[in-house]
Amino acid sequence: MDLEAISGAATVALASTVLFMLIAKFWNALTRAVGSGPSFADSIMQEAAQRFRDELQRLSTSHSTYLGAALVFAMLFVAAYVLQAQKLYVGYPHWQLYLLLVFLVLAVGFALYKLFSTIFAMRQIRFLQDANIAIGHQLQQISGGMTQVFHDVRTSAGIIDHVVIGQTGLYAVNVVAKRARNGHSVRLHGNALQFSNSENGLSIVDFAARAARLEKEFHELLGHNVRVRSVIAAPGWEIGEQANELHLLVNERNIGMLRGWKDNTDHLMNEDVDALKIAMTAKCLRSAGTAAR
Repeated sequence: MDLEAISGAATVALASTVLFMLIAKFWNALTRAVGSGPSFADSIMQEAAQRFRDELQRLSTSHSTYLGAALVFAMLFVAAYVLQAQKLYVGYPHWQLYLLLVFLVLAVGFALYKLFSTIFAMRQIRFLQDANIAIGHQLQQISGGMTQVFHDVRTSAGIIDHVVIGQTGLYAVNVVAKRARNGHSVRLHGNALQFSNSENGLSIVDFAARAARLEKEFHELLGHNVRVRSVIAAPGWEIGEQANELHLLVNERNIGMLRGWKDNTDHLMNEDVDALKIAMTAKCLRSAGTAAR
């Protein structure tokens, strides 16, 4: 093994790749700063799974950068090796060359780790996006008239995936995105979701806190008590037992059940519905979401 040739080629390739990464990162940051918001942001509402769309776009940019850096390193390494870059290290003792190679291997390993971790993160974010879009589209289909659906609603207790506002009631819909196979089911037991393919439950305490916080915000806006019902959507899962009257568990196929989950105390006056819609529209504009980030 020609240590001098390999070390020289790797040094040239790594130094050039680092320079490429710095330029690419700077360019990406400059692009985000110059064009960070959409056109007509004051008139465009948040779409279903908007935050996942934005995160997926960011990850896609990082993935392209890392992949480009890997290709740059490979091409420059081959070119430097062919052009006899070993002249950089002629006369160096072998222990120094081995030490340099260890550093280069670690650097390349870290770069590959970042590349593959980005790929896995993109896969997960894409699944979360699709799950939220599936629920959001079903909610849009059952809405109409005085009923309106808002997406990615921010509260101090966390983000609510979808909020339904109508004369017959208010609903905070949180999406649980977990991969399921045919026949897998989920049931609501106490304050946790129990999945048929796992012994570990998923706490819904955070979902309850978000709905309670939204209820408090609506109370402050209207000046009287209103009820925000908590709906948990698990797309792809068969729905089993529900032993909790404070939450409704649905999937993308039966989410229309929330229209029947109400009583007389949930009914709102027209002026209340209009006030809530105006406030939520201002809260869920793309310009408001960009400012929050």
